[in-house]
Parts: sequence; structure tokens; C-alpha cells
Amino acid sequence: MKRNTLALRLSQALACAALLPAGVALAQVSTPDGAAAASGEPKQLDTVVVQGEIAYRNRSADIEPVLSYDLEYFQRFEPNTVGDMLKRVPGVTFVGSDIMEFDGAMMRGMAAGYTQVLINGKKVPGAGDDRSFWVDRIPAEMVDHIEILRSASANRSGDAMAGAINIVLRDSYQFDGSYLRVGVNRWFDGEVNPTFGTVSSGRALGGRLLAGINVQDRYRGKIKRSDRYTDPGKQELLSWEDQDEVKDGRDYSGNVSYTADIGESGRLDINGFFVKTDRDVTEVSHEVEYDDGDVIESNVPGLNPIKQKNWGIGAGYRFDMAGGTTKFDLDFARFEDDSAESEEKHEYVNGEWDASEAEAEAVDARDTETGFKLAHLRPLGAAELEFGIDYRRKKRDVSYTTHEWEAENEGDPVAYELDGTIGSLIEETRLDPYLMLSGRGGALSWETGLRYETTRSDVRYHEDGDVEGQARRDYNELLPSLHLKWDISEQTRINLSLARTLKRPNFNELIPAVLDGEYGDNDYVGNPRLLPETANGIDLGFERRLGKHGVVGVNLFYRDVKNLIELVNTGEWSEDALDSYAKDLKKFLAANPGASEQDFAFDPESWLFTSANVGNGTVRGVEFDLATPLTALGLPDTGVFLNYSWLDSKVADFMGERRFNDQARSVYNVGFIHDMPSLAASFGATYRRQGDAYSRILSEEVTVRYGNDLELFVEKRFGRNLSVRLSAANLLDASKDEFFHKFDNLDDQLGRKYDEYELETEEAGPSYQLVMRWAF
Repeated sequence: MKRNTLALRLSQALACAALLPAGVALAQVSTPDGAAAASGEPKQLDTVVVQGEIAYRNRSADIEPVLSYDLEYFQRFEPNTVGDMLKRVPGVTFVGSDIMEFDGAMMRGMAAGYTQVLINGKKVPGAGDDRSFWVDRIPAEMVDHIEILRSASANRSGDAMAGAINIVLRDSYQFDGSYLRVGVNRWFDGEVNPTFGTVSSGRALGGRLLAGINVQDRYRGKIKRSDRYTDPGKQELLSWEDQDEVKDGRDYSGNVSYTADIGESGRLDINGFFVKTDRDVTEVSHEVEYDDGDVIESNVPGLNPIKQKNWGIGAGYRFDMAGGTTKFDLDFARFEDDSAESEEKHEYVNGEWDASEAEAEAVDARDTETGFKLAHLRPLGAAELEFGIDYRRKKRDVSYTTHEWEAENEGDPVAYELDGTIGSLIEETRLDPYLMLSGRGGALSWETGLRYETTRSDVRYHEDGDVEGQARRDYNELLPSLHLKWDISEQTRINLSLARTLKRPNFNELIPAVLDGEYGDNDYVGNPRLLPETANGIDLGFERRLGKHGVVGVNLFYRDVKNLIELVNTGEWSEDALDSYAKDLKKFLAANPGASEQDFAFDPESWLFTSANVGNGTVRGVEFDLATPLTALGLPDTGVFLNYSWLDSKVADFMGERRFNDQARSVYNVGFIHDMPSLAASFGATYRRQGDAYSRILSEEVTVRYGNDLELFVEKRFGRNLSVRLSAANLLDASKDEFFHKFDNLDDQLGRKYDEYELETEEAGPSYQLVMRWAF
């Protein structure tokens, strides 16, 4: 993010968010239109509706390594969400997402919890136990541009080991005018869904006011097939399953932003947002199992109603003071989840009814974040000094209530009985002072800083209303950073960044609750004494401008990770082992009159595991990107886009060395756009390929493979105010294929004694979208 003067950066603040704590951002648009906005000339929204030329990646002037992409870079392919946008940028993968869905963004192939997601330069609360934020909740229409921050700086939170994604939203100061977006999506099963959005911005109430609303029908139908064998040889089929799944719902989002100048140097920003998700996930499965000559068939209907809300309010004020600039930011955000999940199972043996059972679970989650930041920036000789302090308090209160039912006769109505309630309360308080110095000398620009992050964590676990465990953990980390930028020429530059970052433990890793059979027959208990993982990182990049609009870059990165959190054996027996011991002891004593318990020998097969800070790990890779018009080939109206990332890592776990879990080996995107000015039309295509990803946890090993993704669009423009665009996604009908190696316990996993080997495939078919944009 650019650092010229604090006043300029704050004047570029994108004050509102669709999903997050707002406040004044530290991001600045680096395009010519963005520069116009900074000088007091807001960008006209009709340029968003009708694009007169192809948009390329911005060449950021930041000292730290930053890639910047305007919404117009993505818009021709009509992304619905930020996830649809991020799948096109270098080094971002999605592993674990359903086919045609892009939720947990993973930079450098590391798990989503290693990637920091910022909105307007601010941290955002997320629903995931790994502290990740699902980017598919943010409508693309709210976005001005996206920044890929490859390294950390002192004035940002340091929990960005893989890097950070800064989603910069539109605000009232930067835009003027109104426009309407109306469209329909058609899915492979014939379902048609509408989408609607509108934004308006202009002068009002002595300042500038922006308001936007967005309504999206979110639909996804898919089919899934699972085949389970005794082992990878696939000689004996144990069972198979066919499943139809439909996700059908609607997302509502709205935001408002108000900006006003006060006095000679003051600027006030007030903003708010509200997001609501109503969605039903329906699954219908048919399972067939073969067991000693018996054929066991099961019909398994399932329903997962999702009801979630995000809302928040933020305010920021900056003014000149004492020869520098001072700013205050205050934000509050709340996430609510009142979802549920139920599944029935009706089982028939050789055609005769045998059993019916059901289970249901409801989640009641409340996650709130309160933040306050005070910062001051002033000249210091030939350099600039920035110092400040960040305060943030998180309160995460989650409860799970389970119900169960078992039939006595076929056709009995489902009547759930309460099984129990478990929950956790996690409170984190942070106070992080920082100091940063930056300057320029000839062709060399530099930035260096220190950030001291202090964290107090309180964890409580309760079951059926009674507190079962609680713990407190305090830890502090000093995070230095250094960035150097060498402008070899006006077209060519080299960046070098060194930074220390951290990753706090996942929430579920902190809860001191015993989970029976969490990993095969093995149990698991959280460890509230965990320390964060830390990493010393280096990024070395080369970038060159190609002509007026083109840019090519290559970046090498390396992370040396310490205090890695992995599963370890506590040495205590699992509940299953204790039960087996009691049963076998009873049999032994009955068979050996006069013997005692001391005479009985027992070899447990399963244990109680926990998480602990053990060992180290490394992550490395190369990222390449190219975006340029083909002017040199006589094709100035044709733009090509290419990025490729090679990813690698090493970590030691209970079985030896492996890569970081779910790290794809590579990911690349290639595409083009061709504009036909005489026809006021354009068309283009993109192709994406993500490499296989492997993960290994206790009792299970999984390889995930995604098919190739091809997208096309064709667009027709009508004057300066209207455009119509047809886009198509997943034209190759890609599938998501998963290969599961399942074991009962660690000994079986080491000895390759399989419980089962499963192949699972899901498909969702192509989709089509027709969108009209009208500026007024």
C-alpha cells in the first residue's frame, strides 16, 4: 500500500464495507482514475459500466511488494464474489472448496488460516475455526480494487505468514454517479436465478454520500459419487454412494459511507454495513454396502439451513497536528450464525427394513471484534516517521446443541431428543504498538519498522451448562520488517523484503475438550497453552513495464517456520482403548481364576492426541505474472494475461516428512481479451489449472484434484451508459476428485493396514450469466 503522506493516504480511504469492520483504509488506487480521485475529481461510475479499453494489472509505487488489480481487470468475466476474482491472481489457490466455489483463499498454497484477509486495510472477523475469512461472502460489485500484499509491514497486523489480501471497497470520496446491474444465472440443471445491484454516490449533507445494495440468489446444484474399497488395489468393493446436493439461497448486502472535510485539514468518515445470508443445503444420498453376503441399502436425506448475519459500524477522523498528521480509527463488527444440520438414515438389509435413525446439530455462534487505532505520521529529516498503537478485542462464543432419534418400527415419525450442548468462549485482547520509518535516496526506496504484538487469550469450555475447563495464555512477539525497492530504470525495478510474521493457533486447537473418535479410533483434546507459529520470510522480486500498459514480474519467496503446531500423542489411552481394556480384562479374569489385573497384558491400539508446538517447517516457491497488450505484434486491441506459481514446502509430522497440508504443487491462469472498437464489442477467455494437493492427518490421508476451468465472455456496449455481457463458466465440466486413505489408528496407518480406501467425485456442470449494466 502506498505511503506518500498520511493525509494523502487517508484521503483515499475506502470508508465502507459489505462485510467488515470499516474505517479509514491505508490503500490508494494507483490507476489514473484513482489519481484523479485523490486530487478531488471522483471517478465517474459510467466508466465502470462501459469499459472503453482493456484493463491490466496496476504497477504499484509501493515500497513493499504489492500487486494491484482494479475491478475492471476482472469485470468482463462477471465475477459474482471476491472469490471469483481471486482465482485469477498469482499464487492464490482454493483447496477444499466445492467445485465451482471459491471460499477459503490460500496464498502460497498454505492453509487459509495463514492468509490474512483485510478489508480496506483492516482485519475482519471470520467464522472459521482456523481464523480464515471466506471471501465468497463479499459481492464483487462492492470492490474498487484488490491488493496482493506479499510481505508484512509494521503498520499492519503481523498474522500474515503466507501474505495478505487487501480488498479495497468503493467509497463516497472516490466515486460519483449511479449505476444499476441486473442479471440472470442459468445452471446446468436448468435452474435460473436473478442478481441485482445498484450503487449511487454524490454530494449530500455537507460532504459526500455513497449507498449500495446487492441481492444475489446463490444457487449451486451438484452430483457426487463415492466408491469405497478395502485398499488402493480396488479388488474388493465395500460400498458405494450416489448423492445429489443443492445449495439454494439468497444473500442480501447493503452499505453506506459518508465523508466530510472539517476545517482546513480534517476529514471525517462514518460508515456501516449489513449482510444477511439465508440458504438451504439439501442432500439426498443412496448408499449400498456389501457385508458378508448381505446387501445393506440406505437412504440418507440431509438438510442444512444456514442463517448468518454480519453487521458493523466504523468511524475515522484525521487532521494535521504538531507538524504531522494524526488519525483515529474506531470499528465494531459482529458475526452471527444460527445454522443447523440434520441427517436421517433409513437402512434396509437384503430388501427388509432394519433400522432408522437421525441426528441433528444446531450452532449458535456470536463473534465480535472491536478495534481502535491511533497513529501519527511526520517528516523526519529526509525520511518519514509513522508510529501508532492498535487495540483489538475479539469475543467468540460458540455453542453446539445436538439431538438424536432412533426408530422402533419402520415408518415411525422422527422425534428428536436432546443429546447435549457443548460450547466454548474465547476472548482475545491485543495491544500492538509499532514504529515505521521510510525514505528515498536516488533510485533506492526503503521502509523499515518494528511491531510488538501482545496477546492475552482466555479460553473456557462448557458442557450442558457446566464449565468443564478454562485457561489463560499470554504471549508477546516482536515483528521486524525491512523493504527495499531499487528502480533500475523507469521501466524496471527490483524489490527485496524481509519480515517476521506469525500465525495464532486455530480456535478448535485451544479448547480443552475431549472429542471421542476425532481421528479414527483416536481421541483429541485441545491445548490452550499453545504458542503462535512464527516465520522469518524473504521475498525477492523483479518487475518490468512493457510499453504503456503491460507489466511482467517474477517473485521468489521463502518462509522459515518455527513452533509449528502439529498433532502429538499424549500417551493416554483413548475412550475406545479404555473400553476395550475393561472388556478384555473381564474376559481374562473369567478365563483365569486366581489371576489379578497385574497379570493382564494389554496393548492399546488408539490414544488421546493433542496439538503442540513441535519442530520447524519451510515454504518456498516462484510466482510469475504477465499482463500486456499485443501492440508489438500489431494487435493493440488484444490483451493477454498469464500467471504461474510453483509451490513447495517441507514439514515433519508423526510419520515423517511431508508438504504443508493442502498445498497445491502449482497453479496457473492464462487468458485473453480482444476488443473491437468499431463494433463496440469484445470477447475473451480464461483457462485455469490448479495442481494436486495432499494432506495427512492422524488416521486419514487425502489427495485433492480439480479439473481444468475454462471461461468465456462476449460483450456489447451501447453508448456511454449501457453494456450487456454474456459469460460462461466451467465449460469443460470440471470435477473435483478426492482420494481418501483411511485407517483406524496410528499403527495401522504406519503399517498401511487400511480401514477403507475411498474415491469421491463431484460435478456441477457449466453455468451461464447474462448481465446488463446501466449508468444514470
